[in-house]
Amino acid sequence: MSQVVAPTPIITQPKISINTTNDSESAVNGTAASHVTEFISFAIGEEQYGVDIMAVREIKGWSDITHLPKQPDYVRGVLNLRGAIVPIVDLRCRFGQGLTETTPLHIVIIVQIGDRQVGLIGDRVLDIVSVTPAQIQQVPRTSHAHSTSFLAGLVSNEDVMIALIDLPHLLADHVANEQKTVVLDA
Repeated sequence: MSQVVAPTPIITQPKISINTTNDSESAVNGTAASHVTEFISFAIGEEQYGVDIMAVREIKGWSDITHLPKQPDYVRGVLNLRGAIVPIVDLRCRFGQGLTETTPLHIVIIVQIGDRQVGLIGDRVLDIVSVTPAQIQQVPRTSHAHSTSFLAGLVSNEDVMIALIDLPHLLADHVANEQKTVVLDA
């Protein structure tokens, strides 16, 4: 089985932030318009998502995982990746769309979130998309804001909307519950 490794960018970019200045301010001080961030876009069903390419460590085909008891439904199990135990997150389930029926055609995007690696299940990788902060739109907040708290913004690319995943918030509930469990067990 061959592995697909994400390309290493030549220039490191700062963490994505949503541009809150107007275009005339950006043109005057030359800040936001000059920064380009690259995202790996991938599909989950008919929807497109993106993660910052700087967080991607590798992309691999689906392989068997070890299931762990008492985990949230979206944590499908763990994968031994060259000696490192990596939790595997089912994004379809995390976004409230049911469990992914994985097949050998699915992919796992290994990303770095803080000091830990996490695998994200996707249907297929689509492209590398370059985005300036001015192109990123805020996610509309609704009464179901919890379901959009994992999103950093939206980008329109070739008549398709790509939802950018906010990786630090993706596991926020899971990490908080782990910390509560540790406190209760102490």
